[in-house]
Amino acid sequence: MSSSAAPIPIRLSSSSLKRKGVTYAQLVEKQAAIGIDEKEANVRNKLSRGKFTAAFFLQCLAAIEATDLRL
Repeated sequence: MSSSAAPIPIRLSSSSLKRKGVTYAQLVEKQAAIGIDEKEANVRNKLSRGKFTAAFFLQCLAAIEATDLRL
C-alpha cells in the first residue's frame, strides 16, 4: 500500500512521528509518561497494520505533543 493510498489516520500518525523525530520506542516512553501502558511491539503492529482506535491515535498525538495535523 503506497503512502498516498493509506487511510488518513495511518498517514497522519506516521508523518507526525517522522516530523517529531520520534521512534516507536520513544513513543512508548512518552506514552508511559502520560500514564498509557503499551509495549513497543504492540505500537509498531498497530501503526503498521493501521488497525487502532481513535483513542489510541489521540493518545499518540498527545504523547508526542502534536499541536497540529497536516492532511
